[in-house]
Amino acid sequence: MSDQEGSDNFEETEEQEEEQLPEGVGEEESENSDDEDEKAWKTEEEEEIVDKPLSEEIIAESLSLLCKTGDGLAHAYVRLDIHDKEVTDISMLKSFIHVRYVDLTKNKIKDISVLSNLTHLLTLKADANMITGAKLEELPYLQVASFNQNKITSTEGINHPLLEQLSLSFNRIKYITGLEPSKLARLHTLELRGNKLRSTAAINLPNLKNLFLAANKITKVEGLDRMEHLSSLHLRDNKINTLDGFSDQMKHLQYINLRGNDLSELKPQVKKLSCLPMLRAIVMSENPVAEEEEYRIEVLIALRRIERLDKDEYQDDEREEAQQIYEQRRQEEQVTEGEEVIHSDNDEQTAD
Repeated sequence: MSDQEGSDNFEETEEQEEEQLPEGVGEEESENSDDEDEKAWKTEEEEEIVDKPLSEEIIAESLSLLCKTGDGLAHAYVRLDIHDKEVTDISMLKSFIHVRYVDLTKNKIKDISVLSNLTHLLTLKADANMITGAKLEELPYLQVASFNQNKITSTEGINHPLLEQLSLSFNRIKYITGLEPSKLARLHTLELRGNKLRSTAAINLPNLKNLFLAANKITKVEGLDRMEHLSSLHLRDNKINTLDGFSDQMKHLQYINLRGNDLSELKPQVKKLSCLPMLRAIVMSENPVAEEEEYRIEVLIALRRIERLDKDEYQDDEREEAQQIYEQRRQEEQVTEGEEVIHSDNDEQTAD
């Protein structure tokens, strides 16, 4: 990948994340926000919901894409799109075992356990429902699963061997549990924006490449140093106040978004990222450090290979200035160290 392609990808990722954050998400919350959310959710649940089970008529108008069945002996429709139908019950899907692509977006579904019968499923979209859990029996071919904007509280029971993309954004998840690396070896993108996470410690997925954790309540990075294939890390709009937790084991990490956190004391914090050999872009706008004098140049002095800070690429003249300051400081440190050695030798001679 060329430098230009890498820069373009970072910009696209940033714009995509901006678009996907709903209004109000990431704004500062009060200490009682969890209780307020619980009350709001209970009010929603108390609203009368008219039962509307999935019917043969809805299914008939929603099926498409005629293909051969897995055994090659017959044909069946493999795409089912029932988005925005106000459906509450999908138990009728039990017999549609040949369906491969399912879109359940914008309904009022609470229970998706029947989907465990769809063993040929490749793609599942179940955003904007009332689902409380994403637990399903192992689906051997499932590659993409999206459960955004539901009422999910747990990550248990998501173990599909070919799963590559999993999205659980804007739910009620406080803790990560049950994501087994041995059963999610193909997972490269995990999205958990807009939940209630306070820690990154339990995300142990060594093959993950893209991790989206914006708009949670995370205070520090921990446990991610085992994820050596991680390429992009999105931690925007959290409560992070230290950059501890990064290590040279994260040898593929190129992009970190830390916009809208609580980072202060620029020099000591940004120095902690110098262990990342592939880091090329970082976003730290809307942090206290971004208000410090010489913000841009100090980041470049500490991270010599960085190409872009926030939305602006570094120019050649900035690199020359950073190099000069770096060399000057290094020489001053050498002089100081030499003086300390001389003083130490003199002290020893005096003692003798």
